[in-house]
Amino acid sequence: MAKLTMVQALNLALRQEMEKDDRVIILGEDVGVDGGVFRVTDGLIDMFGETRVLDTPLAESAIAGMSIGMAVNGLRPVCEIQFSGFAYHCFHQIENHASRLRLRSRGHFTVPMVLRAPYGGGVRALEHHSESREAYWAHTPGLKTVMPSGPRNARALLVSAIRDPDPVIFYEGKAIYRAFREEVPDEEETLPIGRSQLVREGGDLTMIAYGAMMRPTLAAADALTEKRGIGVDVIDLLTLAPLDDSLFVASARKTGRVMIVHEAPRSFGPGAEILSRIVEKSFFYLEVPIARVTGFDVVIPLSEREAYYLPDVQRIVRTAEDLLNG
Repeated sequence: MAKLTMVQALNLALRQEMEKDDRVIILGEDVGVDGGVFRVTDGLIDMFGETRVLDTPLAESAIAGMSIGMAVNGLRPVCEIQFSGFAYHCFHQIENHASRLRLRSRGHFTVPMVLRAPYGGGVRALEHHSESREAYWAHTPGLKTVMPSGPRNARALLVSAIRDPDPVIFYEGKAIYRAFREEVPDEEETLPIGRSQLVREGGDLTMIAYGAMMRPTLAAADALTEKRGIGVDVIDLLTLAPLDDSLFVASARKTGRVMIVHEAPRSFGPGAEILSRIVEKSFFYLEVPIARVTGFDVVIPLSEREAYYLPDVQRIVRTAEDLLNG
């Protein structure tokens, strides 16, 4: 079992699915000859040729529109938007068409496409390169929104997304593309879309996170255990839409203290929906109000200031201690 980065694990998923199913097509800006801006598609054009790995013009709306047409006509396109901040240019294609075609056609057509996009800060990128706007997609009926947190679950979830009969937005935290390695099995592995995971168990506090925020959240949980002997449930959502609330509702009832971590802006962010579900289903089990550690309600700053914007271990630990002392 090889130890892979997330980039390598995603490349493995794409390669194996393309070998298995000749309907799987990759398209996007620089995905072929250059192997993608982060090299996720590196080498695939050499293996499968330019008819299955398509370098497109710099036209996000066309990339999404072509993917929809391919999907409706029997292919399984995986399109890459170089940075999630460029996906706004194809929003009308995804919202007006991809998400609605099953309903519009009364089930006659489905749109089995995946839109991959790196999201989030932490790599000192330029404007429109560091957004975390997953709420746009998760709020849109007809779309599934997946946000893996590491190499192994990224590989397994991408395979599931490619095989899914409906459109999937697949957000990849660029800050964790090469930040660490995990053992990833050579043989096929999938994870169900719409299921969260309990990745650490404890009885004193619940922490809920996803994507790139899982690493600082787990580090904060370790610090709390080492410093104060606090037992922490850490839940990795993995998928925002459909949102699996079973684990975090049960955990809230067990610990009575809950915090949510995401780098998206606070107002109307995913944390608000998570918080609402806990209140609806576990209100009388809570010992203190639910806390959120999030990005701020501003455009994410450029490189000199982004560290102040992103939730880090210290912010998470301070908020957790406030909850525990409350």
